[in-house]
Amino acid sequence: MSNLRQYAPATERNRQPILEILQQVLPSAGTVLEIASGTGEHAAFFASNLMNVRWLPTEQVPELRESIQAWGESASAKNLILPPLNLNVGDRPWPVEVDHFTELPITAIVNINMIHISAWEMCGHLMAGAERVLSAGGILYLYGPFKRAGQQSAGSNEAFDLMLRDRNSEWGIRDLEAVIRLAEAHRLQLVQTVEMPANNLSVVFRRM
Repeated sequence: MSNLRQYAPATERNRQPILEILQQVLPSAGTVLEIASGTGEHAAFFASNLMNVRWLPTEQVPELRESIQAWGESASAKNLILPPLNLNVGDRPWPVEVDHFTELPITAIVNINMIHISAWEMCGHLMAGAERVLSAGGILYLYGPFKRAGQQSAGSNEAFDLMLRDRNSEWGIRDLEAVIRLAEAHRLQLVQTVEMPANNLSVVFRRM
């Protein structure tokens, strides 16, 4: 199935910096639920470097789920990657909200480069799902570009934001403060923000 693997250029550039943050903030055991896994490259890379957890990728697009499956089968730690789920954050309940879905509890949720290419309401659904799925102490990790105090962090982000809004009026780089307020409304407390390459941020929340 390796011919089904798809590639996203940004993945190879950002995976190592993201991994270094995940190694610091993820719980020491359990299952990591990745929302909107895209091609599956991140899942294969992270699972191969985070051997103490199992990785559960999710994606709505059937062709991308095939890519995720193919990347998982080619990964050195393929036994640590679960088959990808069809999950839409706007659905309730999520597929993982069933009894004994996995023998290891979901202790973290990872979401990379999603909330700026989806409607704002999807960020709310993500936070609500994290509140339901995570137990106290569980981690929600977000990665991507953010505005701060309504201002873009760089000219390149401003141009990117305009391009996104031109493609879809509901898309766009989100205000970090608005994301934090939304998280707090769902019992998710900001733990830290970390400056990342290419004017991105890692934003880490803990379930209260």
